Parts: sequence; C-alpha cells; structure tokens
Amino acid sequence: MEHSPAFLALVNDAKSRIKQLTVEQVVEKMKRGDKFIFVDTREDNEWTAGRAQGAIHLGRGVIERDIEKAIPDHQAEIILYCGGGFRSALAADNLRKMGYANAISMDGGIRRWRELKLPEEK
Repeated sequence: MEHSPAFLALVNDAKSRIKQLTVEQVVEKMKRGDKFIFVDTREDNEWTAGRAQGAIHLGRGVIERDIEKAIPDHQAEIILYCGGGFRSALAADNLRKMGYANAISMDGGIRRWRELKLPEEK
C-alpha cells in the first residue's frame, strides 16, 4: 500500500518515541514463554479474516477507549500489531501517552507474520 507523506511523517514521529520488535523477536519471546499481551489493532473485517495465533482484538479505532477495561495493568507488556506496523506504532504511542509503559509495536505486522507462515486463527 502506498501511504501519503503526511501519514508517514506522523508514523515516523510516533516511532521515534516507542519500542518496536520484529516479528522474529516476538516469536522468540513466545518460544521463551515470556509473558505479554498480544493485540491485533486492525479493523474488524481484517481480524475476522484471520489473525496471529494468541492475539486479542482491540481495533485502532477503539483501543484508546477500551484499553483500560481490557488491560487495566499499565505495566503489562503489550505487543501490538497491524498490517505492516504503522497503525500499531500510532496505537503504541497513544498507549504510552496514556501511561502504558510497555506498549510495543511489532514491525512488519501480519504481513511479515504470514510471510514466515506462522500460526493463525480464524
């Protein structure tokens, strides 16, 4: 997908303040049994079509509204993903502003997850 320069500037600004992990790094955390909450921030129709195994859904449009009910622990490690890592970066930055100290964006998103043929749920 071709993104507009203004959108990319917004994402790059958010990425300057957040932590990111590659899909491979997230998989290593899973293999080690590290505890974190895996959150799909994509739209409802994207979630329904298929998602990374073990993820919960808090779409980008409602995550700020619903996060404190879904994940009340502001110290919990939260790894967010979307299609490629842009929307999840924006979400991670907003969660950081809301006091979530360990909100991380998974760079590469579900596209990279699928390239690596990692497990999905429907």
